[in-house]
Parts: sequence; C-alpha cells; structure tokens
Amino acid sequence: MTDMARDTSPKGFRSRVDERLGRGNRGPIAMWFWELDRVLLLLAFLLIAIGLIAVAAGSPATAQRYSGLNHQLAPMYYFWRQVMWVGVSVPVLLVFSMLPPTFAKRFALSACVFFGLLLLVTPFVGVEVNGARRWIGGGIAQFQPSEFLKPVFIVTIAWMLSLRARDPSLPMVPVTFALTAVVGGALMLQPDFGQTIIFGSVWLILLMVAGVNPKIIGGMIGAGVVGIVAAYVFYDTARIRIDNFLFPDHGGPGADHYQTDMAHATITAGGLTGTGPGGGVVKFRLPEAHTDYVYSVVGEEFGLLACAVIAILFFAIVARVFVKLLDEEDAFRLLAAAGLASQFGVQATINMAVNTGLAPSKGMTLPFISYGGSSMIALSIGMGLLLAFTRRNPYLHRSPYIVR
Repeated sequence: MTDMARDTSPKGFRSRVDERLGRGNRGPIAMWFWELDRVLLLLAFLLIAIGLIAVAAGSPATAQRYSGLNHQLAPMYYFWRQVMWVGVSVPVLLVFSMLPPTFAKRFALSACVFFGLLLLVTPFVGVEVNGARRWIGGGIAQFQPSEFLKPVFIVTIAWMLSLRARDPSLPMVPVTFALTAVVGGALMLQPDFGQTIIFGSVWLILLMVAGVNPKIIGGMIGAGVVGIVAAYVFYDTARIRIDNFLFPDHGGPGADHYQTDMAHATITAGGLTGTGPGGGVVKFRLPEAHTDYVYSVVGEEFGLLACAVIAILFFAIVARVFVKLLDEEDAFRLLAAAGLASQFGVQATINMAVNTGLAPSKGMTLPFISYGGSSMIALSIGMGLLLAFTRRNPYLHRSPYIVR
C-alpha cells in the first residue's frame, strides 16, 4: 500500500516528511538537509526572488531601448528569459551544495584550469560587445569565462594558502600572487577593470584570513595602489572612468556622465517608498536597466527602503558565513568559504556603490538581482560551493579555540 493510500491528510504528509528527513535518517538527502545552512539558503532564495521582481521592473525599459525598426521586443522579454535562467540556476545551486567538500575541491581545481585557459584566449578570440571582448561563443551558448572562473579560482587560491598551515615554508603567497596577476592581466586586455578589482580584493582578503604576515599584506596593498596609479597612467579605460568620476565637469576626451547621472536620477526618483510597480518613468532613459543599473530601478519603483533591504540581505549573508567560520577547524574550508562570501559581498558593494554614485562605472552585475545567464549560473555555482563548505554535522562538537 502506498503512502497516499495510507494517509492523505496534512498530518500524514508531515509524518512522511519527518520520516524521510528526520535526524535519525542517514540517507544522503536527509544528511544534506540537516547539515545544510538552511538560513543561508533561504537568504540566497530571497535575493533570487527579489531579482525576478527587479528584472520585471527593468525589462520594459530595456526592451524599448533595444527594440529596432525590424523587431519589437515584448515588454517582459528579459523577465521571461531571466525566469528561464533561474530555472536552470536553482538546480545547479542545489546540486553543488550537495557535493562532498573533497569532491567540490577537486571540481574547482579542474574547472579553474579550464576557465583560466578560456580567459587567456578571450581577449583574442572573444565576441566584441560594446568595445569589450569578454564573451566566448554565440547565441544562447555565449558566456563570460571570467564569471565562471571567479568561484573556482577562489577555491583554488584557498587550497594553495591552506597548504601553508601544514608547511609554512611553502611559497604559496608569491605563487598565488603570480596567478592573480596573470588573471588580472588577461582581464585588463578585455578590458574588464571591475573584475580585476574583485579578483585582487578577494585575494588580499584571503591573505588576511590565512594569517599572512601583516608586513607582507601591507606591501601587497602598496603594490595594489601602485598598480591603480599605473593603470590610470597607461590604461585608457581606467583613466577615462576615474576622470569621469572625480572630475565630472572636465569635458575631456571620452567624457560621458550619462550613465552615472541617469542612475542617480533613477534611484532617487521614487523617494523612500517608490512610485510603485510599473510606475517608473526615469528608468526608460537609463542604459542597462536590467543588468548593471537594476538597483537604481528598484530605487525608483520600490523606494530607497527597498534598496536598504537588499543591502541588508547581502550583509546578512556575508556576516552569517564569517560568524559561522569562527569555530571552523579545517584551514581549507575556512579559507574557501571566507573567499566565496567575500567575492559575493565585494561584487554587491561595487555595484551598489556605482548605482549610488559612490564609485565610477564598472559594468558590474548585482549578484542574483541583475539579469544574465552567465552571471546567474556562475553565482549559483559559487553559492552552491559556499553551502557545501559550510555544511556542518549537527552532532559534531567544535572548539572555537582550535584552528588548524
């Protein structure tokens, strides 16, 4: 007799769920359920849900902007495409969260090599969009290697730095510096200054978490400052964006403040509570309303209070991970989870800073909120790996005073 035949009442359904996911069950799904940080998963799902609402708000403006004489895009075109990407990404997130940490590490190391090689050839064979070569492939198969490289590169760097815990004599700091410099150089050739900042920032954060000598970290920060100055002097893309941000009225070559001006006008147009869903008007003059500047669209239609809620959700994810890691005894899992959470937080901070006029334009998506296939799937892989590395046996005692 089946379960349905035995008892179809709500109480019977709850009983079957308790039986299959109960703490006494040692099946793989039940173990995953009890080891998983369900609050962290809920926060991720909340951001994905908010992202669908945000893309729905920005889709009409983008559809109108990109509708040419020969074709007219439906107002909700980008929303339905985002629904499709979410339908692909959520299972990816859940599958990666179920991976054993050892297998997740091996996958990340292999994927890092694969996407690293793709990144190196992208500036030469990639598809050019808006003057940048950041994509490979075509049509629905077109993707951005740097997006997929981010989470697996972070896990790879975490693994290398964790080896220092076993043998401090290993030269892992210069090795990871060299790898980060190579990635940064490939990104600058595309050009993609924003992603370069993310890779460099997360690498510095991992050095601090790994307990590297503060003098070495200070030297690396100094080298980073020198690098930014050199980029300003020799790298046109960086110089133009920095000049446009610091000197908005200089009117020099390449001066274009339209995006930043419209982002500020859009995010402040709705006040604290917004104009209401579909009530935005300024968004129709905003470029990339569904991707880079979707945060501004949220501000216009749902208000600055909604923007604050999104910022709090990002902070809650990062804070929860770092608090959870206070008693982590495994050096690799500590570094990998800290790095993945940092990447998530740094990327969100940069996007929100650009939208609010606190940073120059960088073409950076807002994690789980902005439209995009490569971004959604890559972020789901990263969040899945983060959930895998933060899974805990609820019966395992951990001492907060022991760090290996």
